[in-house]
Amino acid sequence: MDDLISEKEQIEQLRSWWSEYGGYVIGGLALGIALLAGLNYYTNSKLEAQLEASVLYESLTQHVVSGSLEAAETVADDLGTNYAATSYAPQAQFAMARLYMDKNRDQDAADALSGIIASEADEELKFVARARLARVLLYQNKAQEVVDMLEGQQSEAFGPVYQELLGDAYHALGRVEDAQAAYQGVMLNPRSRDLVDQQLIQWKALDLPEASATDDVVEEAVVQEPTSEDTVEATEAEETE
Repeated sequence: MDDLISEKEQIEQLRSWWSEYGGYVIGGLALGIALLAGLNYYTNSKLEAQLEASVLYESLTQHVVSGSLEAAETVADDLGTNYAATSYAPQAQFAMARLYMDKNRDQDAADALSGIIASEADEELKFVARARLARVLLYQNKAQEVVDMLEGQQSEAFGPVYQELLGDAYHALGRVEDAQAAYQGVMLNPRSRDLVDQQLIQWKALDLPEASATDDVVEEAVVQEPTSEDTVEATEAEETE
């Protein structure tokens, strides 16, 4: 009899607990199911976006190879506008930069690479974009912009590449000692053999003028002020004519 009463009490307690907290339990289950469904929807949507962007990027590469600039720009704009969160958006900008250079539109190439640097792309992609942009800027004779962009950039993977580009920029600016130091840093970096042409770096270092010779050129280029004798001779020559 006592066991029967005890069981009835347990049932009554369970009913009482369910009447008080059952709504919360059901709500929690519903929320969990909704979150799971939302996560699945987000994952599927993200995967679907990646697949669609992949198809677009494949068509873009075909346009780039064939040199179809207008068609390539249309696809690249679509990727940048509707699929900016995918990995294909910055890759499209890289492809367009190459095509622009092939079409002698170097400023458009620089703008495309600058867009990657300013975007939310992965840092690794931004390092690549800086290196390619530096080459375009050197082509445009904008060595100081290369220095401003690359000085202070720390990258174990791209360090030798950046040092070579800085050396080229310093050389163009007449900063011979800085160029020599940059090239020397490349040759001393153990990672250089996998990233740059070390023989080319050596030739660049050997091609640098001597600092003293550079100074002599600068001094010879200074315009000398005319002396009083030169002025008198010039005046007499004009009067004779």
